[in-house]
Amino acid sequence: MNSPASAWKQWLAENGPRLLLFARGWSNSRQDAEDLVQEAILRMWHYQAEKDGSPPDLPLVFSTIRFCGLNLHRSESRRRKREESVIYLNDFKDVWLDPVLEEDEEAEILRDAVQNLSQKLREVVVMKFWGGLTFLQISETLAISPNTAASRYRYALEQLSHELRRVKEDRHASA
Repeated sequence: MNSPASAWKQWLAENGPRLLLFARGWSNSRQDAEDLVQEAILRMWHYQAEKDGSPPDLPLVFSTIRFCGLNLHRSESRRRKREESVIYLNDFKDVWLDPVLEEDEEAEILRDAVQNLSQKLREVVVMKFWGGLTFLQISETLAISPNTAASRYRYALEQLSHELRRVKEDRHASA
């Protein structure tokens, strides 16, 4: 029988990259995303300790990261107002699920296209494609209907397809 600690380590090894990718949509840097994931995992650890100590369901962790991200945005907004609008630039080039693709030009184009999606579309794509959640799980996580989750996913795919087709046409035109 696996101990709770080893079950958590295995669960985190399997799901950590997905959670980190999702957290990047709620943060300004990789470090902030790691902090969001850590905060969510810590909350889940305490929550699950009151139950059976086993790792939590993935949709619950996505929802907790989203909640932590909302709190982060609120506190940052307040701080920015106090500090007269400090601007942070996103650097999303350092976290994707497959490190082999980090230097791949097409992966970079896709990464940029995903990052250019609106927040609502991007979070559904990340949870569906990289998180492996169903539309029902996504809808519960985001407090939207399953049809809205599916619609956002389809709309995001259409936008990504259009953008990739445009980039491909631009490449062929300049060649």
